[in-house]
Amino acid sequence: MLLIQSDRNALLASLSSVVGVVERRHTLPILSNLLLEKKAGKLTLLATDLELQISTQLEAKTGEDFAITLAARKLFDIVRALPDNAQVKLDTKDSQVVVSAGKSRFTLQTLPAADFPRVETGVGQSEAVRLPQKTLKRLLQLVQFAMASQDIRYYLNGMLLVLDGKAVRVVATDGHRLSYAETEQDNTATLREVIIPRKTVMELTKLLDDVDDPVELRIGANQVTITLPGTELVSKVVDGKFPDYQRVIPVNQPRHLKANRQTVIQALQRAAILSNEKFRGVRLVMSENTLGIVCNNNEQEEAADEIEVVYGGDPLDVGFNVTYLLDGLAAVASDEITLSLGDANSSMLLTSESEAGFKYVVMPMRI
Repeated sequence: MLLIQSDRNALLASLSSVVGVVERRHTLPILSNLLLEKKAGKLTLLATDLELQISTQLEAKTGEDFAITLAARKLFDIVRALPDNAQVKLDTKDSQVVVSAGKSRFTLQTLPAADFPRVETGVGQSEAVRLPQKTLKRLLQLVQFAMASQDIRYYLNGMLLVLDGKAVRVVATDGHRLSYAETEQDNTATLREVIIPRKTVMELTKLLDDVDDPVELRIGANQVTITLPGTELVSKVVDGKFPDYQRVIPVNQPRHLKANRQTVIQALQRAAILSNEKFRGVRLVMSENTLGIVCNNNEQEEAADEIEVVYGGDPLDVGFNVTYLLDGLAAVASDEITLSLGDANSSMLLTSESEAGFKYVVMPMRI
C-alpha cells in the first residue's frame, strides 16, 4: 500500500527539522524512531526524547490515512543520499516500509505507532507572545554560547527566558561569564520566567530563519511551546532557580575602552596561540589609547601584541579567559565595542551601541 509520495527536497527539509531531537542511544528503542502520521491530507513528522518534542507538517495528498514509526536517522540518511528533486515513495509491506526513488529501494522495520510516546501539551499555558523569527534568532545567538554544558548546577545548563510586559529577555551563564539580551515586542505579556534546556535552545536556533514571519511563545506550568509556520516545538523546562542576573551585571564602571571589534579579535587570536592550553589566560594591559595583549604558557613562551584604542582611564592590568572574550566579541555584529572595567578584581562588561539590548559580563582571572 502506498503511504506517501513526496519530493525529496521537501521531505528532507521536514526530516532535518525533527531529526536533531533523536538521541543516538536510548533505553526505549521506539525513541530512536520517528512518528509519521497522515490525516486530512497532511503528513505530520514527530520526534521526541521525552524532554523535547518537535513536529512538522507537509502536504501529502496521495494514499490513505496512517500512523507508523520508522528509524529516524536511517530514514534521514536515506533521503539525504537520494538525488535532488527525486520523487520518494513510502510503501508498506507486511510489518516493513519500503522507501524507493527511481531504482533505489530501502526496506525498513517499523514499530507500532500506538507505542510512540508524546509530550503532553497545553497545560496552564500563558497567552501567546509573538515576535519576528529573526528577532528571536538574534536573541538566542547573543546568549547561547554562554550556557553551561553538563554542569552539576543543572539550572545553568540552559537559558533563562523572561516575558515581562513588552520586554523579552534571554540570559545564559556558566558561572564564569554571563550573556544578556533584550528586545521589545508588540503585545504585552504577564511576567513569566522559565529556564529552557540547552538542547532545546540549540534545536530552536536551527529552526528559526532570518525572516519577519512570526514565532509564537507560550509558557505553561512546566513547559514552553514555540510555534513556527508548519512546525511546533514543545519542551519541558528546567526546574530550578536561575542566578540573579541583575546583580551580576556591573553598573557605573569607571574605566571605558572603545575599540574596533575585528582588530581586538585578531589581536586576541594571535596572542592565544601561545596561551596556556588548560587555563587559556590573557592579560589586557591598558594605558592611554593603547591596549596591550599578553599570553604566556608553561614552556616560558610569550606572545605580546599592542593595538590602538580609545582609552583615557588610569593604567590597568587584568587577566581573563581568552576564549570567553572571543566568544563575546564573535556574537556582536557591530564594528565598535566598549569594554567597561573597574579594577583588576572586578568583572568586565562588553557592550555595543548597535546591539543596545546586549550585555556580556566576564569574570577576571589571576594570571
